[in-house]
Order: sequence, then structure tokens, then C-alpha cells
Amino acid sequence: MKTAIIMGSTSDLPKVEPAIGILKKYGVEVAVRCLSAHRAHEGLSQFIEECNQNGTEVIITAAGMAAALPGVVASQTVLPVIGVPLSGSVLDGMDALMSIVQMPSGIPVATVAINGSKNAAYLALQIMAVQHSEIREQLLAERKEMEQSAMKANEEVIAKYQ
Repeated sequence: MKTAIIMGSTSDLPKVEPAIGILKKYGVEVAVRCLSAHRAHEGLSQFIEECNQNGTEVIITAAGMAAALPGVVASQTVLPVIGVPLSGSVLDGMDALMSIVQMPSGIPVATVAINGSKNAAYLALQIMAVQHSEIREQLLAERKEMEQSAMKANEEVIAKYQ
């Protein structure tokens, strides 16, 4: 079970670390790289080719501003690519979000919320759960825990306001 996470800049690392933690908690091997689509395109292409050959199942990409990285990655693989738009200084991530969701037909990138690396990890896990029953079972157990927590909170609200 293998994923890759690619970010465009080391300044993006704090925003993708939650995804790394979630994937590792589920026992997934995570290859993390900092490869800009604009400044390190040859290294990026080499890494994508490695992913195409080494059993990587999903690639998570995180980028801000023009956010070309997810689309460039998707153009070089048929592996599922998940884009995480990152907030920047000017448009607060809306520029990255629009860039990632507006991919041309035939080169899709699944997109999560701005700074949503946690959901990118969970989406990657759901994709891998199609073939890995151990991930599916862990996800189902975590969902059950979420439901129990939500129901407990509901009971507390009812008790307080009745």
C-alpha cells in the first residue's frame, strides 16, 4: 500500500503533514517530495515515472497560487491524483482552488477543500480500500467512532436544553 505526496514548496509542508500522519496511521507507505511544476519539472517527471512503476496507488498534490502541480502530475499518469489547493497571500486559496478544479476533459484531478490535506488522505484511503480490505475495515471503524462521538454530543445538547 503506497501513496505519494508532492508539494510545490517546502513552505507547504505544515499544510500536508496532517495527511502524512493519517496515511501512516493506516499503515500506508508515503513518499513525500517537494518538486515544483515550474522550477523542478524534470525531477517532477522522473518522480511521476517512479510512481507509475513502483506500485504507488494514489498521488496527493498540494499547491497554491497558480497551482499547476496537480494538473502537470495528472497529465503524466493514469493513477488517481488528488489536488489540495493551498491558501496564499492574495486570494486566500481561491486561485489555487479554481486552477485545480478546472482541468480539461480527460485529465481529471480530484479536488478537496482549501488546505484540506486531511480529506485528501481520507480520499486516498477510500480509493485504496477498493483493493485493500484492511483499510476498508479501519475506515469503517473510524466512521463508527465518529458517529458515536456525534451522537454523544447530540445527547449532551438534548440534556442541557430540555
